[in-house]
Amino acid sequence: MKAVMLFIKEHVSFVLFQLGLVLFILLLYWLDGFRNPNTAIYSVAMSILLTVFYLTGKFIRRRSFYAAIVDKPEKMEDALIRHVLTPENRKTTEFTRELYRLYQHEVQNLYNVQHRHLHFMNQWVHQMKTPISVINLLLQEEEVDKKSVGQEVERIRSGLEIVLVNARLETFEDDMQIERLPLQSLLQEVLNENKRLFITNGLFPVLNVDDHLTVATDHKWIKFMLNQFITNAVKYTFEKGKKIYVTASQQTDGLLLEIMDEGIGIPASDLHRVTKAFFTGENGRLSGESTGMGLYIASEVCQRLGHELTISSKQGEGTTVAILFTDGEAGEQANEQPNEQPNEETGR
Repeated sequence: MKAVMLFIKEHVSFVLFQLGLVLFILLLYWLDGFRNPNTAIYSVAMSILLTVFYLTGKFIRRRSFYAAIVDKPEKMEDALIRHVLTPENRKTTEFTRELYRLYQHEVQNLYNVQHRHLHFMNQWVHQMKTPISVINLLLQEEEVDKKSVGQEVERIRSGLEIVLVNARLETFEDDMQIERLPLQSLLQEVLNENKRLFITNGLFPVLNVDDHLTVATDHKWIKFMLNQFITNAVKYTFEKGKKIYVTASQQTDGLLLEIMDEGIGIPASDLHRVTKAFFTGENGRLSGESTGMGLYIASEVCQRLGHELTISSKQGEGTTVAILFTDGEAGEQANEQPNEQPNEETGR
């Protein structure tokens, strides 16, 4: 009954139009001198009858469509209307099904983001228990080892930074500002920030980057990526006295920045999965501190900035992380800038 009422409401205007058209034609005949009432009644009756037959046939063809839309849906699949015959209904159904597909895609993306965030937070909170417990034990001693406390605080700080970066990744475009940066100064800044890490682990950074090279990128995001690569290089280089090489070279398709370590390397079976979320691999299980999110976030940032990230490694010999700043993103500074920068660096 609901379907019939909906059909009638939809076609009230059509019925009134048909009635007005018949009356208009009869008026023309009356003005022309035609005065036979029987013929007029017959014409009106036949018009009404034909209109009823037309609307009845139309309703029969569309009854499945009306039956599907008059009741409230119980699940999303109810939007996928079937057994439609008219071109209008078919197009409406195709449109609805495409909307349903887009809806499913967006819901799945939101679910994946929420699941990834929840998994990451649970894992991070669990890992932060360790440095907090260590600090608690250190504070119970008569003489507090400030160096050990500092190391644990640094672990907490690094973990918090990963959490904040992961949260900002969802609004990456709103938090991005592309500018041309001097590459050597940028790398020196990152290496200086990790100076204590190098000293603690007995490693030596070797920077080989010309001071005239610049790259077009976002300062905050590129620093996060470089810090992540440097930290990983130090974390998985267990022998003291080893070196970490940071080099840049001009290629035909852009500027190639490479960070090479002499650590334990990545097993070939893990190499193609190291940028996946939460993947820790054999090396992550060795250190026991890996969240599996650092390289994932770095690869996401690289992709959104338009930089090409490649990771190559040989187990037992070391790992090389390369970032290619493609054409139009690498260049040389103006002639006067290289002379100014050393003075700025000296003044620090």
